[in-house]
Amino acid sequence: MNYYVGMDLGGTNTKIGLVDEGGNIIFTTIVKTESMEGFEKTIERLSKILIEQVKGSNINYDDVKGVGLGVPGPVVNERVVKLWANFPWPKEVDLAGEFEKHLNRKVKVDNDVNVITLGEMWKGAAQGYKHVLGLAIGTGIGGGIIVDTKLVSGKNGGGGEVGHTKVEKEGKLCGCGQNGCWEAYASATGLIREAKSRLTVHKNNKLYEKITSMGRELEAKDIFDAAKEGDEFSLNLVDYEAEYIALGLGNLLNTLDPEIIVIGGGVALAGDILFNRINEKLHKYALSSTLEGLKILPAQLGNDAGIIGAAYLGMN
Repeated sequence: MNYYVGMDLGGTNTKIGLVDEGGNIIFTTIVKTESMEGFEKTIERLSKILIEQVKGSNINYDDVKGVGLGVPGPVVNERVVKLWANFPWPKEVDLAGEFEKHLNRKVKVDNDVNVITLGEMWKGAAQGYKHVLGLAIGTGIGGGIIVDTKLVSGKNGGGGEVGHTKVEKEGKLCGCGQNGCWEAYASATGLIREAKSRLTVHKNNKLYEKITSMGRELEAKDIFDAAKEGDEFSLNLVDYEAEYIALGLGNLLNTLDPEIIVIGGGVALAGDILFNRINEKLHKYALSSTLEGLKILPAQLGNDAGIIGAAYLGMN
C-alpha cells in the first residue's frame, strides 16, 4: 500500500495527516505552527514531527510516496508561495524545496482553499464531478476552481481569489484595501458588520436580546439562530446575506459554468435557512443555462478536507 502526507499549514495550528491511496485517513495530528521562530526552523520542526508520527503509526516511511501542503496565500507552480496571508515569512519562498530537504520526498504546495476543493472532489461532496467551484465563506471568502479535474491557479497563483471580485462600485472597504469586494458584504465579517450597523438604530428584536444576555461579541451564528427562531430583524439579515452570495455566485456561474458548487466555512453551517434563499435568488444573476442540473451543496469533509485534499495533491 502507498501512503501520502497531507498538511494544512495555518497561522496558529498546522494539521498533519497520513492518507492511503484509497483516501482513508491513517492518522491526523494538530501542532502549533509557531511561525515566529522563522521559516527554516518551523519547517524543520514540522518535518521531524511528521516523520515521527509516520513511524509511530507502524507505517514504513519508504511507503510514503508524496507530500502535499495547503497554505494561506497564492502559490506558483505548486512550489513557490508568492506571499503569506498571516505569516511573518519572506515572499517568493520555495516552500516545496524547503520541505523536500528534510523529508526526501516530492512535495507539492497550493493555496489552502484550492486544496480543500480538491479534497471535496476526491472524497467529499463533489465526488464524481469534473467541473467544481469550491467556496469557503467565513472570516473572508476563498475559492477553489477545478476545470476538467484540474485546479486553475493562474500564472501568479491568484486563481480562485473570488472574494475580491467586486459587487459594488466604490463600496465598503475590504481587508485587502480595495472597495466593494464580495467578501466585504457576503463573508461572516461582512454580515456581522451589517448587523452591528442596523443594531445601532434597531434594538427591539431577539438578536439584540440574545447578544445582550450573552455579554459577548456578535457572531454570524447568532444571526442564523435568531432567524430560525422567527426573529424578523434577523431574517432580514439572512436575506441580505443570501442576496449578496447569490450575486457573487451568479457572476461566477456566468464565468465558469461548473457542475457543482461546494460551500464550506462558518456561514455554510447556517443550513437550509440560507441555502434555500440563495437558490431562490440565483435566477436573477445567473444565466438560465448555468443553472441547469447545477448542484449547490455544503462541504462534507469538515476539518479533514485540508489533509485529504493535500494528500491528493501529493499523490498526483
